[in-house]
Amino acid sequence: MHYSLSTQIIALAGLCQALKLVQKVARSSELNKDALLLMLNSVAIIDAEQPLQIYGDDAKNLSTGLQLIIDQLGDKPQKDVELTRYIVGVLALERKLSKTPAHMAKLGDKLQHLQRQLQHFSLLDDNMLANLADIYADCISSLGGRIQIYGQPDLLKQSAVQHKVRALLLAAIRAAVLWRQAGGSRTNFIFKRRKLVAQAKQMLAQLPTSSL
Repeated sequence: MHYSLSTQIIALAGLCQALKLVQKVARSSELNKDALLLMLNSVAIIDAEQPLQIYGDDAKNLSTGLQLIIDQLGDKPQKDVELTRYIVGVLALERKLSKTPAHMAKLGDKLQHLQRQLQHFSLLDDNMLANLADIYADCISSLGGRIQIYGQPDLLKQSAVQHKVRALLLAAIRAAVLWRQAGGSRTNFIFKRRKLVAQAKQMLAQLPTSSL
């Protein structure tokens, strides 16, 4: 995998974007299906030649995540504390995963099986969402250190919502794996924070804009 700052930003944007969707799913029954599908598809892409291929091979698909990097790591005084808590939790879980070869192998097997299923089903099908949720529960939650999700209690009680949340957390783990593979670490948030923000701003500025 590409050991570079740009790859770290792609991974971090994917991580932030997946977790932002977790927040939305936990609070509202209305959700952009394209945004959800983009994140879920990233889980099934395990052999990408270029990092951006994981997210549809288009940086504009990560515009929300790029802006979140700027907001969370930049000089903006008000941060989304809940989102930060989720990011820290996911990165901690991924570190545990990377140090547990048996779980990594199990996850790899399940993702290969998922790829075969995608020849017949959409990731947005209820059964596929349930499968993604099961993969997260079996391979990630079982490591310990579960992430407490905040939102509307009535929504969080629904199995369909729980499946989407766990599926998105799996997408966040996938982004965290890419982050580590690209050389990302906890110290980057301290010593390379301004570089990360500058790179995110540069990528965001390069995105094409449309006018009506």
